Amino acid sequence: MRKILLVYLSLIPFVSFAQIKGNAVIEWTDKKEMSYGDFKVIIPQFSENNFHYDASQKALLYTLKIKEAVSFNEGKVIITNITYETITTDQLGDLDSKNIPKTTNSNLRVNISRDTKEAFISLSPIIKDDFGFKRITSFSYEVENNTSRISQSSKSANTNSIVNSVLATGNWYQFHIEKSGVYRITKTFLQQLGLNVNTLDPRKIKIYGNGGRMLPLSNSVFYPNDLTENAIQIDGEADGIFNNEDYILFYGEGVDTWNPESLTFTNLYDTKSYYYITVQGTDGKRITPMAQPSGNSTLTVTSFDDHQYHEVDLINIARLGRQWFGESFEVKDEQEFDFTFPNIDSATPVKLMLTAASAAFTPTSLNATANGTAAGTISFPALNNNTETEFVLGSLPNNTSFSGTENIKIKLKYNNNGVPGSKGFLDNIRLIAKRKLQGYGKQFHFQYDQSSSSLGIVNYSISNTATIPQVWDVTDIYNVTTIENSNQSTINFKVNLGELRKYIALDASDYYTPLKDTKSKIANQNLKGTLFRNGQGQFQDIDYVIITPTFLATQAEKLATFHRTQSSLNVKVIPLESIYQEFSSGKQDVAAIRNCIKYIYENASAPEKRVKFVNLFGDASYDFKNRISNNTNVVPIYHALNSSTTGESSFASDDFFGLMDPTEGNVVSYFGGIDIAVGRMLVNDAKQAEEMVNKVIEYHDLKSYGSWRNNFALVSDDSDILSDASLQNRQNILANTITTEKPFLNVNKILLDSYVQEASAGGSRYPKAKTDFFNAFEKGALVFNYLGHGGEDGLSSERIWEKSDGQNLSNQYKYPLFITITCEFSRFDNPLRPTAGEYTYWNPKGGAIAMITTIRSIGQFSAENFNDLLTKNLLSYNSNQYTSIAEALRISKNSNPNSATNVVFYIGDPALMLAIPKPKIRLTKVNDIPVTQTIDDFKSLAKMKLTGEVTDENSNLLTNYNGEVSTTIFDKTVSRTTYNNDGNSPSINFNVLGETIFRGNASVTNGQFEFSFVVPRDIRVPLAKGRISFYSKKNQLLQNETGYDSSIKIGGINENATADNISPRVKLYMNDETFVSGGTTNESPFLVALLEDENGINTASGIGHDIVAILDGDVSNPFVLNDYYQTTLDDFTSGTLRFPLRNLAPGLHTITFKAWDVYNNPITAEIQFIVVGDETITLTHVLNYPNPFVNYTEFWFTHNRPFEPLDVQVQVMTITGKVVWTKNQIITTEGFLSKEITWDGKDDFGDKIGKGVYVYKLTVKSSLTNKKTEKFEKLVIL
Repeated sequence: MRKILLVYLSLIPFVSFAQIKGNAVIEWTDKKEMSYGDFKVIIPQFSENNFHYDASQKALLYTLKIKEAVSFNEGKVIITNITYETITTDQLGDLDSKNIPKTTNSNLRVNISRDTKEAFISLSPIIKDDFGFKRITSFSYEVENNTSRISQSSKSANTNSIVNSVLATGNWYQFHIEKSGVYRITKTFLQQLGLNVNTLDPRKIKIYGNGGRMLPLSNSVFYPNDLTENAIQIDGEADGIFNNEDYILFYGEGVDTWNPESLTFTNLYDTKSYYYITVQGTDGKRITPMAQPSGNSTLTVTSFDDHQYHEVDLINIARLGRQWFGESFEVKDEQEFDFTFPNIDSATPVKLMLTAASAAFTPTSLNATANGTAAGTISFPALNNNTETEFVLGSLPNNTSFSGTENIKIKLKYNNNGVPGSKGFLDNIRLIAKRKLQGYGKQFHFQYDQSSSSLGIVNYSISNTATIPQVWDVTDIYNVTTIENSNQSTINFKVNLGELRKYIALDASDYYTPLKDTKSKIANQNLKGTLFRNGQGQFQDIDYVIITPTFLATQAEKLATFHRTQSSLNVKVIPLESIYQEFSSGKQDVAAIRNCIKYIYENASAPEKRVKFVNLFGDASYDFKNRISNNTNVVPIYHALNSSTTGESSFASDDFFGLMDPTEGNVVSYFGGIDIAVGRMLVNDAKQAEEMVNKVIEYHDLKSYGSWRNNFALVSDDSDILSDASLQNRQNILANTITTEKPFLNVNKILLDSYVQEASAGGSRYPKAKTDFFNAFEKGALVFNYLGHGGEDGLSSERIWEKSDGQNLSNQYKYPLFITITCEFSRFDNPLRPTAGEYTYWNPKGGAIAMITTIRSIGQFSAENFNDLLTKNLLSYNSNQYTSIAEALRISKNSNPNSATNVVFYIGDPALMLAIPKPKIRLTKVNDIPVTQTIDDFKSLAKMKLTGEVTDENSNLLTNYNGEVSTTIFDKTVSRTTYNNDGNSPSINFNVLGETIFRGNASVTNGQFEFSFVVPRDIRVPLAKGRISFYSKKNQLLQNETGYDSSIKIGGINENATADNISPRVKLYMNDETFVSGGTTNESPFLVALLEDENGINTASGIGHDIVAILDGDVSNPFVLNDYYQTTLDDFTSGTLRFPLRNLAPGLHTITFKAWDVYNNPITAEIQFIVVGDETITLTHVLNYPNPFVNYTEFWFTHNRPFEPLDVQVQVMTITGKVVWTKNQIITTEGFLSKEITWDGKDDFGDKIGKGVYVYKLTVKSSLTNKKTEKFEKLVIL
């Protein structure tokens, strides 16, 4: 069978281009189960990244990216040589047969991203015909330039050049309106605004404003880039004085304007339409007479189409998306709505349009009656338990109408089919009635709906016009024109047909009154004219934009200052309020933010200098108008119009702000063509903003430079259902790919199914996997990548990551990127339910530095494919040149755009680069033998000397490099097997890194280093290749390198090893070395162990030979501490271990500690401590030293609040209570002991005080909780 299909794509101009031809094969597999959020579907599948499942339509889509470069903006695709195979209805599985087309619906889409063009062919791989269903197995394609369309301008509707805002100079006064109509401004109102009406010339008065409509989402629809002057009328201005009886008339557009992109009359973002008055400069724009055609009229209109509506936004059913609903029909199943149409033409039926929704698991209906007569019924199907759809939308048929009267009552009755809990919701009611063109004592809008589809000249004839002084043409709200009425009872005027024009008849007794805000006078501003100016007033391109509300500007500026220095970026912080004033006439609007970014993007001096990063510095919400409690609408986010599901089609995304091309903006299905890397820092107040900015700064701090940057952790869910079997396979393959592509990374695999599953009251659990995951996070890794099931409360059904985990992390200076391409883990736009992802990001001294995560459910196979693609771009396979994290995500989304990638989100600083060390460090000698020759094997108990060097990428020695190298040596890889715990996935074999046989530090001098160590007895004896991982950092400089060696061989026994029967030595402390056993601690102290042994400490995880700590005798749950041990610099015989304990109960605790040297000689030690809890401050061992003293003493005290800023005060008093000296100081200690406050024995005036006995009071107050504690002690001055 052979079919030819032509598909045309309307985009922008083309250039000459040769044909691209190719063939495609679709390799089908049988239908199988796929997870989609909390639900599963059984659908046919095919391989590779071409697969996409549209959950909203229950349909499949095949997408093919054209490998060849395209040079056109608009093209066509010809599909030929299609081969099919017939399939049965059963093979469709859960696909909706009604949505399977009769043709392939082939489509060619060209996405443009920063002038890079990428072409995608999409088609339906399954079609239906008269005989049933069939699927495509192969086809040929030809892609070529579409010469059949006229070339159009590549510029978008808002063509930009650098201009000054009208707000840059002069005095400006703001007021607002709510509904559309003609408004009168009196002298009194001008005075209330703050204008000096006694000196102003009314001819200079100007009113600016762009109306109350929402800004177009589409880039191709024009909207002014600055405030626009409106034509107005001033009665009595001719004398140059604004007298008491003078007034201004102007047409104001309210927030009640129909929006075709969002299908609503209500402005979603704001409740006010703002206007601005100024009296500077030349005379203002005035309303002019309407120009009428000279020909004879071909049609006389004496009636008009009156559009009325009822719509209130009270509830967002699924708490997402742009669609809000009004009245609920749950308790009150019958409600009435009244409309009035004065002078109705009852001969013409009234059109009724009604949109409503039902949330019910049974078929329901909504019956509409008009003035007691049945008008129509909306039938709603039942919701499906196995989908994420939360309501069904329905409308009356398009031809619904009824006979009308002046007063119309619409009654709605919801039938819940006898099932309590079923809910109906009204979206809007729209009525279109014919009314006679007659005055009736009120101002009224009118229009002739058929004017756009007719030709000729129409004569509008209005009767009863004694009270109608004028008729205004308000089609162009900025340039209103008028027809004056000179006390006539009829007004006639002519207009050319062919377009829809809108009018308003004025009535002198019915002018609306504008409203005044608390603050009327607004400050001058000029974003457009100043953004590109540097401190010297010269033009400078912008690299990075941070958009933030004013109350977070200080913290945003702190981040900007950091990147100006650290990243050499030109960063601009732009207040949201200023964007709204200039770009959306004062109203909140997501498109205003986009238009501001677009202005910056399009006015760069060259394409390569366009803005690269945008940071939306603030949290977001589904509620733009603060109707819900604890709302988080700090910087608004783009929401999809579809609001009925928590799945992909109801996405929210910041990628909208990076869509700069003319054909982009109003995203209906999926993006592609994202031009700017966008990130969002989820901050709600100044404190949280400061904490998140500090984390970014700490990520680049010298303290963050460490060997943890060589680690990469991948975590895989187990197989709760059959389709989950691919999860661990894909993660294992990805881990192996990373090991091959980036061999300097130490890849850690945490596959849940390789752990013993345990039953609990709450379901199955993996306690050891959960512990390993958490501990790996605290020990540090460059990236954590989780693949599997998830939700707002955590990861996996076995709860290996919960909200509390993100909050409890203490991995300061070791912040990873956390990748979770799972379902809803970070659905931050619902303030009513903070998520596990948010808590992981918000942790001020732990958690993640950034997250690539999801805010809606995502299809499992789409997630698996995108996870691989993202990792490839993030780690820049085959290259050592890296992009920012957000840029890697942008590239990944553009290369495979579909509805699944819409829900993948970047949380964090978009300019942040992953902290990948530079190459390279290499091993040069083993036991003084060059590695180019045969070197010694690493045998059990053999003493090894390793020599190496730090070089550049081309292996040139860096002779000026002085610093420190950290080395980790791994035993041979270990083969492990999954257990198939749930019986849904065959066991797989996989390899993991071998045990750590040595972890130590050595000095680097002039680029070279060497160190020795003794190989532990506990290595596995068979000889095979091991691994060395190197990490170095330069002294006091922000520079680090990485390297590896995988040629060494580990195994065998050193027959000539010297004897060693001496146990290691150990000293134990809590938090720091000042601790004395039996002292007090906080609830989460550190165990500190100092170890020594002439041959080194064993960390090789031999059976029974781990470094372990037993808390309170619980031998069944030991803490294994091998990975926390680090040798002293240049000395393998000693080292330190710091292990965090968490959330210990108040009271006495005992830790039994055991370690082994490499010869397996043991040492056991014990320490006791008392946990006093973190709520109160506990002071012990309060003293001054020396005491007595002459002219110097230190005030010592032990407390239970390490790492926390404490407000400390010492007051010295005579024994009669007179204060002679006071010292206030903020103190932060890493341990429990403070001895920072000193005294020279002089009073507050600097005079030496007398000898004798004095009393001092120590007061310690927590700056976090405001809790405080006091202690009194004595001191003696000699």
